[in-house]
Amino acid sequence: MTLSLPRPTTPRAPAPATRLLPGLTVVAAAVAVAWSVNRLVPAVAPLTWAVVLGVVAGNLRLLPAALRPGLAFSSRRLMRLGIALLGLKLALGDVVALGWQTVLVVLGVVSATFFGTQWLGRRAGLPGDQPLLIATGFSICGASAVAAMNGVTESDDEDVVTAVALVTLCGTLAIAVLPLLQAPLGLGDVQFGRWTGASVHDVGQVVAIAQGAGPTALGQAVVVKLMRVALLAPIVAGVALSRRRARTAAAAGPAGAPVPGRRQPVVPLFVAGFLALVAVRTSGLLPASVITGADQLDGLLLAGALFALGSSVDVRALVRTGGRALLVGLASWLLIAALAYIGVRLTT
Repeated sequence: MTLSLPRPTTPRAPAPATRLLPGLTVVAAAVAVAWSVNRLVPAVAPLTWAVVLGVVAGNLRLLPAALRPGLAFSSRRLMRLGIALLGLKLALGDVVALGWQTVLVVLGVVSATFFGTQWLGRRAGLPGDQPLLIATGFSICGASAVAAMNGVTESDDEDVVTAVALVTLCGTLAIAVLPLLQAPLGLGDVQFGRWTGASVHDVGQVVAIAQGAGPTALGQAVVVKLMRVALLAPIVAGVALSRRRARTAAAAGPAGAPVPGRRQPVVPLFVAGFLALVAVRTSGLLPASVITGADQLDGLLLAGALFALGSSVDVRALVRTGGRALLVGLASWLLIAALAYIGVRLTT
């Protein structure tokens, strides 16, 4: 009679949800802290505080390896969902109501700032995707636009945080500077609102500046700003297509035949979701309470994603290009402000 010993068992890997939970818990706590600090210092947006918390926690080595799966999930999946939800901010009827002249001005300002800032960044020798990300943030909608572009470029986290820091700095300066310029520049409420919406980076910063000039200025500023947000989809899709073609050409065989592999979609799924939700908002089917709730959820998702991005940033590497990046950011801010002012003057 022989005895059979039980076979040794190897420990089973934790389920994906279990692996994500520790990191997601920390992300949720960081978002709560960011919102609380924003109430104490409302001039700085919760998204900015989330990035700062992530950078501090990451560089102080406060985040153990067990949190990495949840942080990685947040920086990608939560980011893309948050960008898609931005579509609920915009109804196409509001854009049409601006008139074709204002629409052309916004298109011109965004295009000139986007390509002009990239040119400045390359001339200044900024590394990696910093010129592209800074250009996206300044020309469209601040940190949210930077995050959206990173969704298709998958840039170094240092490049992302540099761009977010610059648009936050210049947007905060705009809150203090632009109201002081309304009277010296001779801008009426409609003109000031449109100038603010066409030149300031983040939606929250636009509201903070324009509301001081009254409801007329605020209404004009928000609609013009949201039109810039709408341009996020075609610009991101264009960059995605360009990079897809570059990868295809680089991967082609000696005779130019493409190498088999997984094809990336021409329009990223989160960009398609953004456009779909613009259509939903335009339809008028959603009640105001749902739109308000989606807006709050969107802010939470983007804050969590930016905390996760910030946690992987090496400050020492960031400092090495900080001076040049700062000059490019300030030049881009002056560029978009000047172009927007000229456009407003010509059309109102």
